[in-house]
Amino acid sequence: MSILLENVNKFFNTPPTQVLTDITCDIKLGEFVSLVGRSGSGKSTLLYIMSSLDTATSGSIKIAGDEISTFSQKKLHQFRNEHMGFVFQFHYLLPELTAEENILMPARKKGLHHKKRDYAHHLLEEFQIKHKFDRLPKQLSGGEQQRVSIARALIMEPSYLFTDEPTGNLDSANGEIVMTIFKKLNLEKKTTIVMVTHDPDFANIATRQIYLSDGKIT
Repeated sequence: MSILLENVNKFFNTPPTQVLTDITCDIKLGEFVSLVGRSGSGKSTLLYIMSSLDTATSGSIKIAGDEISTFSQKKLHQFRNEHMGFVFQFHYLLPELTAEENILMPARKKGLHHKKRDYAHHLLEEFQIKHKFDRLPKQLSGGEQQRVSIARALIMEPSYLFTDEPTGNLDSANGEIVMTIFKKLNLEKKTTIVMVTHDPDFANIATRQIYLSDGKIT
């Protein structure tokens, strides 16, 4: 169930600019890995490629032994929904839905929203916002909105969680809450976490760091 990248390259634009160069790495099931490096080093691009949200120009990306470039769009969407969770710097909550309804969106796609409702409330309780299950995003603080987005990412109990600067818009107190959630998730659920962060303290929480410089792993 590892994530294996071999000789991955990524070019953008015309004339082409190389953003990633011969990236080879192996992330084992249950690892908590941080991707670190200066701005523009290729961290987010690498995260998006290994999580299937972007495609490589060349190279191999295998998840649990399957070459994801061979998946049809339908199979890829199904695989993401069932096995992956995503947390970004911005929460991307739907403004017209309550916290509970936002969390249950991935489950609704599979017709599992009724079955998953108790788990949604369990996550809200774990994240200390159960009493706000019926609030709209505009009625929540920034930290509470981010916790709702994390709960949404976890509602299908994914094997892999990909996070891109998840604390970037949060104050230090809410950032600590988010990182505590990730640590607990990794330790108790054995969820594989890959996190892009610019914060060295949060990067050190991971069990391994992958440092990028100018699109290469150093």
